[in-house]
Amino acid sequence: MGKGNAKNSGGGDKKSKAKAGDAKDDSKGKMKGAQSVNVRHILCEKFSKKEEALEKIRNGAKFDEVAREYSEDKARQGGSLGWKSKGELELPFEEVAFSLEQSTTGNPKIGEAKTGYGYHIIMVEGRK
Repeated sequence: MGKGNAKNSGGGDKKSKAKAGDAKDDSKGKMKGAQSVNVRHILCEKFSKKEEALEKIRNGAKFDEVAREYSEDKARQGGSLGWKSKGELELPFEEVAFSLEQSTTGNPKIGEAKTGYGYHIIMVEGRK
């Protein structure tokens, strides 16, 4: 487990970075601070493989299907990690996961992080 760089990308521009404050909750103008998230990820040891997976998602493939094909995580359940609370994940991964808006596998809002395990493509299905 090592330090890594966290990067969010909500869409086409690789250099665009989303921050927690960018995601909005209609009722208050900013996202509520969740204590846990229902998270999926795609883990790739190689940057090039992560980029291939990202391209498929950006071209309309469902997140869970891409996870089954590309993720090197042993738990290949469409990338599902289930509900995770703050403090349970490596910091770069956690920062991205808790900054993402809730979305679906068919239309995911994704973020990226690098940890000691490799490169992660992350999406959040629920927040509480």
